[in-house]
Parts: sequence; structure tokens; C-alpha cells
Amino acid sequence: MSSRAGTYAQESDLIDDEAVVRAYYELKPDASIPAQRVVFGTSGHRGSSLDTAFNEDHIAACTQAIVEYRETQGITGPLFIGADTHVLSGPALTTALEVLIGNQVEVYTDAHDGYVPTPAVSHAIIKYNKEHPGSPQADGIVVTPSHNPPRDGGFKYNPPHGGPADTDATSWIANRANELIADGLKGVERAEPSAVEGYDFREEYVADLVNIVDIDAIKSAGVKIGADPLGGASVAYWQLIGEKYGLDLTVVNPRVDPKWSFMTLDWDEKIRMDPSSKNVMASVLEHKDEFQVVTGNDADADRHGIVTPDGGLLNPNHYLAVAIQYLYTHRPEWRADAAVGKTLVSSSIIDRVAESLKRKLWEVPVGFKWFVPGLVDGSIGFGGEESAGASFLRKDGTAWTTDKDGILLALLASEIIAVTGKSPSQLYRELTEKFGDPVYERIDAAASKEQKAKLSKLSGDAITATELAGEPIVAKLSEAPGNGAAVGGVKVVTENAWFAARPSGTEDVYKIYAESFKGPEHLKQVQAEAKEIVDRAIA
Repeated sequence: MSSRAGTYAQESDLIDDEAVVRAYYELKPDASIPAQRVVFGTSGHRGSSLDTAFNEDHIAACTQAIVEYRETQGITGPLFIGADTHVLSGPALTTALEVLIGNQVEVYTDAHDGYVPTPAVSHAIIKYNKEHPGSPQADGIVVTPSHNPPRDGGFKYNPPHGGPADTDATSWIANRANELIADGLKGVERAEPSAVEGYDFREEYVADLVNIVDIDAIKSAGVKIGADPLGGASVAYWQLIGEKYGLDLTVVNPRVDPKWSFMTLDWDEKIRMDPSSKNVMASVLEHKDEFQVVTGNDADADRHGIVTPDGGLLNPNHYLAVAIQYLYTHRPEWRADAAVGKTLVSSSIIDRVAESLKRKLWEVPVGFKWFVPGLVDGSIGFGGEESAGASFLRKDGTAWTTDKDGILLALLASEIIAVTGKSPSQLYRELTEKFGDPVYERIDAAASKEQKAKLSKLSGDAITATELAGEPIVAKLSEAPGNGAAVGGVKVVTENAWFAARPSGTEDVYKIYAESFKGPEHLKQVQAEAKEIVDRAIA
């Protein structure tokens, strides 16, 4: 652990934001260099202008590719677009608008010329398409690298279902964008971004919250709330939530700064807006005794962090378990067969909670996109990831957002306090008394590009081990139990422990997620044997 982790950023940690913007316009990518190509990961195309990985040409090409993809899919309705507070998001938004208008796409931008969280874009798409059945369908773009450092930019596409685009769509878009870059952007249409419509993302989103969260209970109980947007797009949303509903809500840090000079450093001494990191949330934790709950969001507000006086910063897995236990016992209009959605690297205490609720567990690979169909048709009540991203259904069992919603999950914590009289951390301790107290950790292990490629295609049958940390192995998974989709790695399960191994998309390592219900020493044994098992399989 770095000695400066959790301490406030110093001048030497800050970006030269003017240089970052200059590089966006001046550096031109070479599509023959892998690091300079458009690559869509689980959350869009990301990179830094300083590395020639996120530049004007990238965004012009990506947007033209999205326009052409829309045509292949018969998507002819309006496109909702919003951007977060990263310094590259403004220039990228302008570039995207030039291309969209150049292609005569009907575009909705923020009526306040303000920042737009990811969930607000998803909410707008779903609302429009619900109110216009049988009409041309809407889709959207969010300009954000999420919790990434200030030097980065990001660009992601949400089709008419409102959630993250699937791999077929993003592969098509990335391939076409790289063709356009290699061809000198011939075929990219651009025009002055003047003919755009204004849409009040903030008002529409905030006004609708009464249909998914028990705002009256929060107000009646007088829950004292602190909200820290961490310099992100949710800042004006939290202010409006407090004012509109008369809540005892304080935005503890309303500052927006493209350098994020007010942040505390993450584990690697980088500025990163990850609300699940205790180092990033160190400044938020300073307020833990001033409120019944303090919440944090990342730059595009699709992730949440929950801080309580008695528990400090909750582990994301712990809060997911509490949220599931609460929601499935306090949402009577949800379908009786609505399943519990989790990614396969999320805690197994969720499995035990789901079983106690007599709900089907819908376990899918990493990536929120896998929850989209179930949230759309109501067959999944809640979908959550171990990385502090989740969303759930409205009170009436219909879709709210099909992308992660950090504002919603943060506000839910206040409802839980108001209705139960207990903090989420207290409720988690009660769950561990019933189901055991798991220990969870993610570590990295070195691997070459060839080994990572082999791991991504590894079959569970290739694992020859029969025991893990003294227990018989009961499952070796290379496909997710919920939907049969490829894991892109492997998961090995025993009665009281499991590990999952997946290759990193950016570094020469693979990630080992592991959990044990038998304590920290047993977890260390699981991790050590997991590395041996995987290394043997990909040697």
C-alpha cells in the first residue's frame, strides 16, 4: 500500500488540463498501432488524449460509426446525449454533436447546458420509448470514462433498451470507426452543432424518483443525508433532490474541478473517482459522524459508495446483499418470480440471501449489459455488480434504468434507514449472523498476452483439480449459470469458497476474485491454490 494513498492530492498529482485538451485536437491516431485504435470495453471506448488513445479523430469516427450502426438497425428516433465533468468530455461532446448534426440525426442535449449522469441518459431513453410506442425509437450516447483519472476520456453507446450496447454492437462500431480513421475520416459528415433540442434530464429524472424510492418515508423520518458527488455529474441532481422533496440533505462538496484537486489519492497514488475505494473516499469518511448516511458517486454517477457512522465505508458486496434483502421484502408489486441478478464475481452471501427469499439467482458474466433484458421485462428485480454498480425496478415492477444508477442506490440507503430504523451496516451484520461472514478480495497475477488469451477461452473442463483449500470442488464454470454466456475466464466453487480468474484488458495480469466463508487464512489458501490451478491450466 502506498504511503500516500488516502491523502489529499498535491500540485504534482494534477493534470495540465490545457495540455490534455490540446492533445485531443493535435494528436492524430494511427489505426495500425493497437494502442491508438478504437476499442470498446465493457463500458465504451476509453483512453487519454496524451497517449493518442482518445482524440478528436476517435470521437468523430465513433460517432459516424454509431450513425451508420443506427441505420443498419432501423433506429431513426432521437438520440439523447450527455457528458460528465472530465476535461475531455466537453470537447468530445462538441465533436459528437458536429457529426450527429452533419448526419441529420435528431439530437437532445441537456437543457441547462449542464453535466448529465449515465443513469439520467438511460432514464430518458426508456421514458421516451415507453411514451412513444410504435414510433421510431430513441437511443443515446454518454461521454464519460466513469471513475477513470482526470486525464482520460470515455465514449459509450446505449441502444433503445437504454442499457450498455452488447458486444455485437460495440464490435461493429469499433471496427467501422477504425476503418474511418485508417481512411483519413473520409465519409465522416460534420456540421455546426446548432440544430439540437434541449431536454431537462435533471428535472425528468428527479421528478420520477417518487416512483422508485419511498421519498415520503425518508422525509418523515428526517434522515440526515450527506451527498458527495466527488466532483462528478450528479452535483446538481443531489441539490435538486434535496430542494424538491424537502429532505435534510447536504451536498458536502459541490466543487467541480477538471483537475480534481480536492480528491484523496487511490491505492496507486492516482486520482480516481471510485466510490468503493476507502482511499478515494477518505475525504467523505471525514463526514461520517455528521450524518446518518453519507454517499459518494463517481464522475458519471453510475457507481455508489455508502458511508455510515457505525460501519464507515460499506464494502460494495455487503451493500448489494442488504439492498437485495430489503427490496425483495418491501416491493410487493414486483413479480413473484422476479429473480436476483448478480455478476459471478459478486459475493456468495447474495446467493444465500436469494435462497432465503425463495428467489431465483440470475448469475451472469461481468458487465451490466447482461441484466438489461431482465430489467426490461421485469423478470429481474435487481441487478448488481461487485464494483458498486446496480439498478432495480420501479415500485410497480417496470424498468427504471437499464444502466447502473449510483444516485438511486445511494438514495435507497436513506429509505432503508427510514423504514427499518437501522443502518445498512447494521443490517449487513444481521445477515452475517444468519448466513456466515465471508471474506472477499481481488488480487492480480502476472500473465503474458498469450496466457491471457488462453485464459479468456479456458473451459471449466480444463481444470484438473478436485479440491480447493481443503474442500471438494463442486463446480468449474466457464459459462455463467444464469444465461449460459461465456465468462471469459473460469470460476471454481466449493461449499464455503470460490475463486474466479479473468484476464485484464489493459495490463499483463489476470485478476483473481476470491471469497471464503471460513476466514482470512482460508481465503489466503484459496488465493494461493487458485493461482497454481490457473497457471497450470494456461501454461
